[in-house]
Amino acid sequence: MTSCWPNGAPSAGDSAELSRPVTSRDIELFTEISGDRNPLHYDAEAAAASRFGEIVVQGGITSAILNAVVAEKLPGPGTVFLNTQFDFSAPVRPGDTITGRVEVTEAREDKPITKLKVSVTRDDGTAALSGTAVCYTMALGR
Repeated sequence: MTSCWPNGAPSAGDSAELSRPVTSRDIELFTEISGDRNPLHYDAEAAAASRFGEIVVQGGITSAILNAVVAEKLPGPGTVFLNTQFDFSAPVRPGDTITGRVEVTEAREDKPITKLKVSVTRDDGTAALSGTAVCYTMALGR
């Protein structure tokens, strides 16, 4: 491929993943950033009466691990999302460990743009999120 890729071009089929535990503190921190104070994230009684049956984390916490995967692993440092499409299929709760995974489906030769298949899975094997993303990787001025 061409030199437009600052860290070398990825190939279709390349994949990477990261895992992390999710805690109640994540809910607090995300609320500080986003202002999302939905009772499903804080009120045990309201959450118990919902279809989830207990406290769940905000969707932004679930999807945020994908930011880390693309920025730290694949395509790597200097990468930002241009577009994302997520389907949330199961809740994530404090105490779960989640794994974010990306797989390259296409890497352009003329620009450092990558299309990815993305997913987040809970530690019990349940898929919590699936979707696609388009990323741009820029050279970092170090």
